[in-house]
Amino acid sequence: MPQVMEFKLPDLGEGLTEAEIVRWLVAVGDVVAIDQPVVEVETAKAMVEVPCPYGGVVTARFGEEGEELPVGAPLITVAVGVQSAPEAGTAAEDEAEGSGNAPRPLIGYGSDHSRPARRRRVRPVTAAVSAPVAAPAPAPVAVAPVAPAAPAAPAGPVPVISPLVRKLAKDGGVDLRALRGSGPEGLILRADVEAALAALTAPAPAPAAAPAAVAAQGERIPLKGLRGAVAEKLSRSRREIPDATCWVDADATELMAARAAMNAVGGPKISVLALLARICTAALAKYPELNSTVDLAAKEIVRLPSVHLGFAAQTERGLVVPVVRDAQSRNPESLSAEFARLTELARAGKLAPADLTGGTFTLNNYGVFGVDGSTPIINHPEAAMLGVGRIIDKPWVHQGQLAVRKVVQLSLTFDHRVCDGGTAGGFLRHVADCVESPAVLLRSL
Repeated sequence: MPQVMEFKLPDLGEGLTEAEIVRWLVAVGDVVAIDQPVVEVETAKAMVEVPCPYGGVVTARFGEEGEELPVGAPLITVAVGVQSAPEAGTAAEDEAEGSGNAPRPLIGYGSDHSRPARRRRVRPVTAAVSAPVAAPAPAPVAVAPVAPAAPAAPAGPVPVISPLVRKLAKDGGVDLRALRGSGPEGLILRADVEAALAALTAPAPAPAAAPAAVAAQGERIPLKGLRGAVAEKLSRSRREIPDATCWVDADATELMAARAAMNAVGGPKISVLALLARICTAALAKYPELNSTVDLAAKEIVRLPSVHLGFAAQTERGLVVPVVRDAQSRNPESLSAEFARLTELARAGKLAPADLTGGTFTLNNYGVFGVDGSTPIINHPEAAMLGVGRIIDKPWVHQGQLAVRKVVQLSLTFDHRVCDGGTAGGFLRHVADCVESPAVLLRSL
């Protein structure tokens, strides 16, 4: 008999706890090979095809397309070693509803607890009872009949009531004189008092919403997947990091001229982002405080030896931050190639979780959206982010003369726990100096 193995949703990257099924790549009865992708899922970070470590016939799938599954939940079961689908009906017969038989457990995984077992209720037997005795139906609480109508006496007594009903009404604050009995000849029953109590304690019905109020409620969009992960990360950054922002305008005319000269000699094109990234890594070497993280548990600042540079990339799924590993050891040409590769994967939704984690510093070029400035939110658990606005022609005093120059605004948001304003200002000023005079960068290469 073939061994049936259960394949569970694996841990797809640090911090990920669930994934949404986007598309099943196999059906029940399909034969799969070892490490063949069986499902495409979307995590909070990327679209991922999940390979199965078993080879054989798929006997079950768990979850529908669009459903979120937690890490560790079953994905599929595979009859290992089987090269064709079993005859129809055998599995169904074993687990037919109403058969009274427990489903066959997966080998090595214990019983199937996906459905609760049906248990029969057993009524306890009292030893003192020798024969079944039918319990009498509950009778209405005896109350005295209401007296025939008579001339009303001032605050006359209520012609009722058993002590039990009277006490129930008194404890609940029910005025028996205001009740109309539902029993024979107007008897006030316990049920009448209980109904009055229910009316006293029932919440007032909510007023019908006016059309304008209904419209104001708007569309509800679940905060899940990528949007949910971004929301949680930004909220955590705001909660935990005492951030501050400083900014400066810089004359980028010489930087743009240097880029044009580099691209004029042939070879792969150098992007502006790559030049800014190279300037950042040089500035971080001079101000390592900003390439760090805070270990709250140990109450320590951890300065990191390598610069894993994150950069913001806009995709159809939203904003993602791929990471260029060891950016400090790359030249502008290598940085340009890596930015292009990761951007293409991001737009295709094929970034691996490892491409989106482990950053130590982020470069955010929001100038592509046509804006000049911003106050970036730090990408937790990093300590700083450099924002770059659009590079546009502006009047600028150059060499004592008013001229039209290419100007950019640079914004640095930093964790005030890792450094003071002097360090942050020194870092930003060094970046601006390199932008205005790229020859300054040669001193640190």
